[in-house]
Amino acid sequence: MISEKDVAFYQENGYLLVKNVFNHEEVTRMQKGVDGIIQRATEAELDRNHAWQGDYLPKRELKKLVLKGFHDIHYQDASFTAALSHPNMNAILTELIGPNVQLHHSKMLVKPPENGAAFPMHQDYPYFPHKNHTMLAASVHLDDADLENGCLHVVPGSHHQGPIPHRGQHYLDAKEYPIDQGKACPAKAGDVLFFNYLTIHGSKPNTSDRTRRNVLFQLRDPEDPPVNNEHVNWGQGLMVCGQNPTYREYNIQKMLQQA
Repeated sequence: MISEKDVAFYQENGYLLVKNVFNHEEVTRMQKGVDGIIQRATEAELDRNHAWQGDYLPKRELKKLVLKGFHDIHYQDASFTAALSHPNMNAILTELIGPNVQLHHSKMLVKPPENGAAFPMHQDYPYFPHKNHTMLAASVHLDDADLENGCLHVVPGSHHQGPIPHRGQHYLDAKEYPIDQGKACPAKAGDVLFFNYLTIHGSKPNTSDRTRRNVLFQLRDPEDPPVNNEHVNWGQGLMVCGQNPTYREYNIQKMLQQA
């Protein structure tokens, strides 16, 4: 699915866009999965706005912005479990991480038309730091993404800097790290953007009349230990490729005690 040149590009730049990982039918199933989660969350009165807060925009502007975000979506719809075990995904992940690949968590991000919230530039590292930094995100595009509807921007090579101090809610100073500083990564539905959790990234608001739906899988080498246990949940540790070289009990109570 990817070449040695692609792997070298990822290692040097901290990201890699792979085209046509999922076909139209697979994308459609995941689109329906995302829409169904939002509908069921609304019916259960558990729908929330996950737009970034902080001082990067005036409060009156923040109130207008919306971002639908739900974690651990593989608990909610089997289309996402199927995506994790997809042969194309496995072929790519084993090249970027190694023969053994483990899920840390999944989530969905939906930017509605015209007022879809921006993501200030940030690293994912502060949310779930790991010792060896094998963690990467696989951002699955369920809609075409471009500059108008808030495609991702990355700063090539920024992962080589290591962890960078972040502001209160885990974002970088917008003046020092403007989104325009990053390289825009427009993509088509079915494409997947892979990036290391140390790679600086963010996205602008969705100002178009089109929805932007993404599904994000955070994955790691199972031998890369967390610095502390974050995002601990019942399904954390699912093996996506290969095997876990070290047997351990995935007991939520024990994991929380160790946090």
